[in-house]
Amino acid sequence: MKKIEFKNNALLSSGILSGLFLVLVFLLTASDVLAVGGINLQCPETITDTTLGRTTDPYIACKHITGGDGFIRMADQDPPGFGYPNEASTYIFGFCEATAIPLTPAETYTSRVMNTCMLGAQFSAPTLQVREGDEFYLTLSNVGMFMRPDLFDPHSVHFHGFPNAASVFDGEPMASISVNMAASLTYYYNIVEPGTYMYHCHVEASEHMQMGMLGNLYVHPAQDGTSLGSCLGGPCTKFVYNDGDGSTGYDVEFPIQISAFDPKFHEADLTIQPLPFADMTDVYPMLNGRGYPDTVNSGSLLPPLDNESKISQSVSSLITASVGQKILVRLSSLATIDFYTVQVLGIPMRVVGRDARLLRGPTGIDLSYMTNSVTLGGGESADVILDTTGLSPGTYYLYTANLNHLSNNKEDFGGMMTEIRLN
Repeated sequence: MKKIEFKNNALLSSGILSGLFLVLVFLLTASDVLAVGGINLQCPETITDTTLGRTTDPYIACKHITGGDGFIRMADQDPPGFGYPNEASTYIFGFCEATAIPLTPAETYTSRVMNTCMLGAQFSAPTLQVREGDEFYLTLSNVGMFMRPDLFDPHSVHFHGFPNAASVFDGEPMASISVNMAASLTYYYNIVEPGTYMYHCHVEASEHMQMGMLGNLYVHPAQDGTSLGSCLGGPCTKFVYNDGDGSTGYDVEFPIQISAFDPKFHEADLTIQPLPFADMTDVYPMLNGRGYPDTVNSGSLLPPLDNESKISQSVSSLITASVGQKILVRLSSLATIDFYTVQVLGIPMRVVGRDARLLRGPTGIDLSYMTNSVTLGGGESADVILDTTGLSPGTYYLYTANLNHLSNNKEDFGGMMTEIRLN
């Protein structure tokens, strides 16, 4: 377990007293939960695919995630267990994937969720993907802050940019509900708009988003499965939007989310210090929660020792395709400080959608455009199609044009960059 050095005795005493009170409250609450099912996945059908959340009903999807804390390893922090001098880790808040946890026996479900997801925060958060026409049930449970037992922070899910069925499901705490520790809430979404979205916790948003409660979320259109346009080997069968002509067709897709961390803010949150909101400076720019060269690792990163071997970075940023394929890059940004410009050199790049909207005028005129760079601020998204027809096999790069962000804190030649490998 990580040794915490408290820099203020008053805060230490306050933290210990609050922590002891929280433990007592939780133990009492947990016994109730085991009896009444306070942490509970709600889904009207049986889940058949725990990765995508598909059920026995083709029009219903269900997922279960939790909110809590944990640790990740930054690109300049050495893998654990190798004896390197910089076996450090970064403290985060985050969401944890709980859909695959068996529902039976019911009397121990709460303890299994707690055991799996305490110190199991993931960054990026578990990717959510659904289809137009779905009814989507997303259960959020709060497993508490293992490293900060003095914090009673509730959590929520904000489906950014989506027209909610009711304001109660928006996740913004002044107009909806947030989830307290050892409790669950199931959000209901009537999925009517395809496109690239994102999700995050909206409770104390500046803190919780900076700390890592961010994830990819996108909606496939009803047009999927039809044959339109031209892709490698024939007509396209997968599309970004319901375009009617196949102009947004693609062969393979990759969600890439822009984010960045301020390590001083994360350290202050861990050691119970005043949080430097006004001085927040992001020096760890990332794609899907990784800085280069970790971005090109196709699998999960080795978990920090502080995480008790729980995987916390499972979403890769590596883009792979075959020459001739059309690559859909679902770009989104939940960076809390800066605007970022990302670019691709050597591959034709067409922007077909912005902020989950097809780029078409009111008369149907095509407003998509060719470019070699896209600039996004926090809360914005862009659907970008890379056409690799006629290109040579090899390695190409997607990276930020903000050259000071091609670094991992003080370590150069890293940061917001990943590879596009064409076979």
